[in-house]
Amino acid sequence: MSYAPPPGLPVVDAMTPPVLVLSGPLTRDEVSGPCDALRALMDGGGGGGSGRVVVCDVAGLGPAGLAAVNLLARLQLTAHRSGGRIRLRDPSPALCALLDLVGLRFEMEGQPEQREPPLGVEEAVEPGDPAV
Repeated sequence: MSYAPPPGLPVVDAMTPPVLVLSGPLTRDEVSGPCDALRALMDGGGGGGSGRVVVCDVAGLGPAGLAAVNLLARLQLTAHRSGGRIRLRDPSPALCALLDLVGLRFEMEGQPEQREPPLGVEEAVEPGDPAV
């Protein structure tokens, strides 16, 4: 038994990730509140499981410092333990430089994902190489 598909494009529910707004100024001990809020967002909405993303709006954190680095590192760890990841929105150039300096890599909103090139694919061919 078969049926005709409905006319037009299929209905797709757009998925927008939840947003956690972080504000400052921060002290070194202010990590449990944002981590609890992130955990609630990870556990709360649809999607669940791997691939779950929460956007962290860091525009209001204030001046970049080690308290911000500590908070973001703990948020990243909390997200990883919950089976997801975080994406930063509106980080200042100073915060990006500080995160790079300490070796923390975050996905930034608006930047394309960087992936490994497929195996077995050459990116450039030198003149004179015989075709295989």
